[in-house]
Amino acid sequence: MLYGNTPCFLDAKNISKTKDTTDLDAVVYGVPWEGAVTWGDYTGCELGPKVIRLASGRYSGYLPELDHIDVFEHIRLGDAGDIDVVPADVEETMERISGFTADLWKSGKFLVGLGGDHGITYPIIKSLTETTGKKVGIIHLDAHYDNMPHYQGDKYARSTPFARLYELDGVRNESLIHTGIHGPRNKPDSGKLARDAGAVTLTVNDIRGRDLKELAAEIYEMASKDVDCVYLSICSDVLDFAFNPGGPVDGNGITSYELVTLVHEFTKKGIIGMDFVEVYPQQDANQNSAHFVSTVVLYALAGHALHQQSKQASSSQETVSSRS
Repeated sequence: MLYGNTPCFLDAKNISKTKDTTDLDAVVYGVPWEGAVTWGDYTGCELGPKVIRLASGRYSGYLPELDHIDVFEHIRLGDAGDIDVVPADVEETMERISGFTADLWKSGKFLVGLGGDHGITYPIIKSLTETTGKKVGIIHLDAHYDNMPHYQGDKYARSTPFARLYELDGVRNESLIHTGIHGPRNKPDSGKLARDAGAVTLTVNDIRGRDLKELAAEIYEMASKDVDCVYLSICSDVLDFAFNPGGPVDGNGITSYELVTLVHEFTKKGIIGMDFVEVYPQQDANQNSAHFVSTVVLYALAGHALHQQSKQASSSQETVSSRS
């Protein structure tokens, strides 16, 4: 167990005390954070990491629909536990998120962050750019832009992380792809703010009717242009609420099949890390949304395994060519 009755995510190796990633390929960690105060009736995503881990206990790594891959024959996964957030102290928590993830980024492993609200994405990526010195492209799957300058003075609220990322030198805004955007809970200024920053918008209508593999290749090409790596950030409400009962109530979203297919295709091409945010266990009697996170992450890890195999094959071929 990781904490009390809470298991490690997907039966990963418990590295919460040692943080030793030596024999691992990927590391998961939790960020149990929902702003400095509760948000009225619709609240509780700080419980996401715990309930996602509890739900994950039902699952193996076997995906028969992906050529019968057993993810854990190829990926050694560790669980680093949760970041020690400070309720009501936003700036201290942002610093702690950056510090915790900095040590993990140094390991060079594929990182998976479990939120928590979307405000956590900014310090995670800030840490990535500062620790590695890499220029980052971002694929952002969401119903909403989350790019408002502030929320009632809070620069790190769930509705603001991409405004902060627009300002970050280590992010190439033209390689920041807001994907799946839809619905009237977006603010009228959001699209203009994205355009002015140079970011790309693909709405839900740009996904519908497309060959998903072709579309994923196009999105990845845009996100990877003139950068050193690509990060993936997923908000649960990119899904239609029919597929996301434990997330914000947004209709006209994408399907679960569309999400896992895009995620798998992105990670096959090369993603440095990802987060999945905005799961609200208190809103979901059956914890369907928390359960689905395991599937999304397994599809991501399956893609990462294939990407690693492709890199190894290319390296071996180059070695043979150089010898001949």
